[in-house]
Amino acid sequence: MDPEALAYQEQVAKACGVALDKRILAFNVEPPTASRHDLKTSWSRPLRNPNSITQRRIKTEPERILDAPGLLDDYYLNLLDWSSTNVLAVALQDGVYLWNGNTGDTIRLCDNNRESNSTYISSLQWAPDGSHLAVGRSEGDVEIWSLESHKKMRTMRGRASRVGVLSWDRNVLSSGARDGSIWNHDVRSANHRTGMLMAHESDVCGLKWRPDGLFLASGGNDNQVVIWDARSSVPKITKTEHTAAVKALAWCPWQLNTLASGGGSHDRMVHIWNVATGGKSASVDTGSQVTSIQWSKTYKEFTTSHGAPHNHISIWKYPSLTKIGDLEGHESRVLHTAISPDGQTIATGAATDESLKFWKIWENRTKDAGAKRGKAAEDELVDAYKRLAIR
Repeated sequence: MDPEALAYQEQVAKACGVALDKRILAFNVEPPTASRHDLKTSWSRPLRNPNSITQRRIKTEPERILDAPGLLDDYYLNLLDWSSTNVLAVALQDGVYLWNGNTGDTIRLCDNNRESNSTYISSLQWAPDGSHLAVGRSEGDVEIWSLESHKKMRTMRGRASRVGVLSWDRNVLSSGARDGSIWNHDVRSANHRTGMLMAHESDVCGLKWRPDGLFLASGGNDNQVVIWDARSSVPKITKTEHTAAVKALAWCPWQLNTLASGGGSHDRMVHIWNVATGGKSASVDTGSQVTSIQWSKTYKEFTTSHGAPHNHISIWKYPSLTKIGDLEGHESRVLHTAISPDGQTIATGAATDESLKFWKIWENRTKDAGAKRGKAAEDELVDAYKRLAIR
């Protein structure tokens, strides 16, 4: 480079403040510190499942306690039911009492006015619309009482065996007796008995119509679970896996082909049956005598009530049958349960401590939304099965 060019470069470098013996760009200078977290570190943490639901807290103390003096201590009786109009009925030694969940008022509907002290009320069940209460007697009679007038509308006679359990399907009332028979009564007809079902060898203590009226489930002291088609007097399915009396029966309200059954003190099992296939889908050993089962209308859960040795209420997830928890509060075996019409509260009854306790287990996720979704889903399923049924 000639002297003139070199002199020119020096003048330009001096004007720009750059030394000629150094590069303008340097690649060995440390980069600036990052202002954000390293992406690899941030995304290496496990992500929360977007479908996961935070486990809710269930109250372990009853919300309400009512006195129930004279509640009979008999596993084979069914003495508690809650109507669709929010009226709880309980049979005590001296008669049937009604507690209005809307007003809190209590009245006595009927007395146990019988000549012999050995007679008693052995079962009761509300009609689906809550307008009438069916009452079974130890001597075999079945009575129909009006909620509006508080008067007896009729007495259906004809059998001489204790009626321990009742179940409605619209205008048909089914009754299970100690002799192992099940009668179907049309409450509108003078000749009320429209059918008789015979499969059990002894006391029928569990009886439930499926919500759509296509099937009737029965359980007995012969350890059997029997499924009856409404169009036949011959058993559709008979199950003998239980090793003790089967009183606890419940149809899943949002999965109509699913039936849960629970066995007595020498069995302690809950079995889940698929009526469509006739098979057993799951089982769990509860560790205690099972006296009742109640399905939630809005959660995939159910409760079981128990006798010896634990005398508590258990809450279970479905279909995993994982136990969520136990509710303890009764001093003796919990023989009777009923679910409120909104599906949130379970009422339980025990004879020795002579009390009814109310447990709020399935609180709606949003006000009224859960119950409405559950009711809509149940109605949709029932309508679908009715359309598919061939009578």
